Amino acid sequence: MRELSEAAQELLERLWIAIEEEGRPGLEVRDPVGSDVDELMEAGLVEAVRGRLVLTPNGRTAAAGAIRRHRLAERLLADVFAMGDRRLEDHACRFEHALVDGAEERVCTLLGHPRVCPHGKPIPPGECCLKREETVERLIAPLSDLRPGERGTIAYIHMDRSPVLQKLLAMGMLPGTEVTLLRRFPSYVLEADRCQFAVDEEIAAAIHIRLHRGRGPAKRGRGEAGEVPPHR
Repeated sequence: MRELSEAAQELLERLWIAIEEEGRPGLEVRDPVGSDVDELMEAGLVEAVRGRLVLTPNGRTAAAGAIRRHRLAERLLADVFAMGDRRLEDHACRFEHALVDGAEERVCTLLGHPRVCPHGKPIPPGECCLKREETVERLIAPLSDLRPGERGTIAYIHMDRSPVLQKLLAMGMLPGTEVTLLRRFPSYVLEADRCQFAVDEEIAAAIHIRLHRGRGPAKRGRGEAGEVPPHR
């Protein structure tokens, strides 16, 4: 299949969001039909059903890929280039079309196989996520993947349970906070702002860290790693 135009890829993204995330039956067919619709129909990716444009099985795969590239681009721009929401969408729309010929999987691995975009929307997994391939050195990784002594700053937290997320925020676990992993067992013990905290594996997996490379293990804070003072 020949490469789709940017307009056609953006229409695939709109269809994915409408059908898969908003639960709508599809998008109303425009009259007259635009060139982007013609392009997708000729490629066998969409069809008109009862006056609505819907995805074919091949179209659903293509749409998931388009959404994945867009949200990975957002994640890269937000986490690596620290770009704010005001410019994020426009730049991501332009950048996503460059994630071809294997670049998509390398970026995904670099970012630690993120599951959500900066706006909390799911990123469809790719083969690299299913295989958890580590062919390039990661810049972002879950706290649960760190070794004792490794440090970094919190890039984002992906946690569906609101009470737990609120507790983490109350503990000062905010994006930009520098943390060091002190111990992995029997719980994950981390140090942030000279305080030590113990979290379970589920919470450690939800805290994504922008890794600091080239630094040795951090010095101990108050007490040894085995002594975790209560948080006040």
